[in-house]
Amino acid sequence: MKARFDHEKLVVYRRSIAFNAWVGELLNGISGKAAVKDQLDRAATSIAINIAEGNGKFSSKDRARYVDIARGSAVEAAACRDVLNARVLIDEATLGTGKDQLVEIVNMLVGLLRRFGYDFDQAPPATLLRETTDSGVLATDEGQEHEQEKEQD
Repeated sequence: MKARFDHEKLVVYRRSIAFNAWVGELLNGISGKAAVKDQLDRAATSIAINIAEGNGKFSSKDRARYVDIARGSAVEAAACRDVLNARVLIDEATLGTGKDQLVEIVNMLVGLLRRFGYDFDQAPPATLLRETTDSGVLATDEGQEHEQEKEQD
């Protein structure tokens, strides 16, 4: 297919379209009703749409905003796949295929964010939680630890 729009020339956009094709095949093979199927469909679609929309913006700040949304949608899609696997609606082998695609897409999107001048050092201090320790303390992307908030009744 000949690229007619600038976003179609982006490798990350083409990878996101390939991921959408994989998601379509995956969802067609899952019988039964599960809300997470619709959520995965929306998240996968959002990746490609936000890459395209962001690429059409003129300022680097606007472009970075849409690329960051696409990155968030890719991480959301990864969580949806994990839920499908936990509910035994997809197997480990199928899970791995999509995860490899998403890792590549997220890495490319982070590269674009850097190119657009996204300042990762100015991100909020506890943006990414990595793990929970036995003591109930959460480690963040910066290696800081914070006590886990308890839900109030």
